[in-house]
Amino acid sequence: MSFETIILNKEKGIATITLNRPDRMNAVTPQMAQEILTALHDVDSDDEVRVMVLTGAGKGFCAGADVGGMTGGTEPASGAPRSAEEIRRYHARSVGRIGVMLQKMQKPTIAMVNGVAVGGGCDIAFACDLRIGSTNARFMNAFVRIGLLPGWGGTWLYPRVMGLPKALEYLFTGDFLEAPEAERLGVLNKLVSASELEKETMAFATKLAKG
Repeated sequence: MSFETIILNKEKGIATITLNRPDRMNAVTPQMAQEILTALHDVDSDDEVRVMVLTGAGKGFCAGADVGGMTGGTEPASGAPRSAEEIRRYHARSVGRIGVMLQKMQKPTIAMVNGVAVGGGCDIAFACDLRIGSTNARFMNAFVRIGLLPGWGGTWLYPRVMGLPKALEYLFTGDFLEAPEAERLGVLNKLVSASELEKETMAFATKLAKG
């Protein structure tokens, strides 16, 4: 299966989906959203796959939606939602379904958080069952900074991942959640050095695949 904005690799019972727009910190376009959904469906229906790892190429995990092509954006893109109604439908029918599909996956999912995960990117990481992050990992609810509510499942996910009091603080302030604090709160199941992130994540995924 060929993709343009993500990479899907399957090996020894482990499927790895890599968001592959490193020049845009893996910000999600309509095309990428559809490719992610297609890949998730493929992985979930593949009986040879026992564990899925989701990560981002380059220095970031995911910067959320690529707003450059949306209303008020600076880089109009073909097929990007422009009007308020188009953006609403985009979230309801496309990116909003990513978190739902991750939650409904019939096999364990691991977010390998290599860098910033903000806005929708944070919600995608939180929608995975487990999260392993490097010391470069940072999470932020970016929606509040532009007057929006988390549209990718965050309001449901935050209290379940970090507990209600901290989730409300995270939701209201828009402050960064740094890697050490994320580990302390249980947002990160494991915190490792950047150089060891892939090795540690794949070792853990292999353990789950054999379980």
